[in-house]
Amino acid sequence: MVRLYIKQKVFSIGDRYNITNEAGQPVFTVQGEIFTFGAKIHIYDATGAELYFIQQKLFRFLPEYHVYSGNTLCAVIKKEFAFFTPRLNITSQFGNYTCEGNLFGMDFAILNNGNIVGELHKKWLSWGDSYELIIYDDNDAPLFCALAIAIDHCLHNEDRKN
Repeated sequence: MVRLYIKQKVFSIGDRYNITNEAGQPVFTVQGEIFTFGAKIHIYDATGAELYFIQQKLFRFLPEYHVYSGNTLCAVIKKEFAFFTPRLNITSQFGNYTCEGNLFGMDFAILNNGNIVGELHKKWLSWGDSYELIIYDDNDAPLFCALAIAIDHCLHNEDRKN
C-alpha cells in the first residue's frame, strides 16, 4: 500500500500539481497545457519522463477524459449521471473500475469488481486542490495518479465553471 499526496499549485499558469510520498519527497509532477480547447495534462515521473497524457473530450453530455501512455489509449474516464453521489466509470487496459464518491464529493473509493483498490480523499480547507491518494497495489501508483487528476478535473473543475 502506498500513500501519495497531490497538491495543486495555486498561482501558476495552467494546472500544476506536485505529487509527493509520505516523506514529502517528489514522486510525480503534473503540468497542464495552456491556451487549449479542453484540458490537456501531462504527468511526469521524478526524472522528468512523461508517463501519461490526459485529454478532455469535448462536446460530451457528461465529462469524459482519455488517458494515454505515449500514443496508446490506456483509460477512459466517464462521469455517470447520478442524483446524490458522484460516480465515474473507468475503462482501462489494466481492468475496469468504478469510482464512487460520498455525498459531498470529497471522498472516493476506486473499485475493481466490487473490491476497493484505491481511495481518494480531498481536503476540505486547503489553498488549491489537495488530495490524499491511497493505492493498495504499489504498481498501480502512476495510473492511479493520472486517474486522480482526471477525477479532479471531471468533478471539481466542472463546479468552478459555474
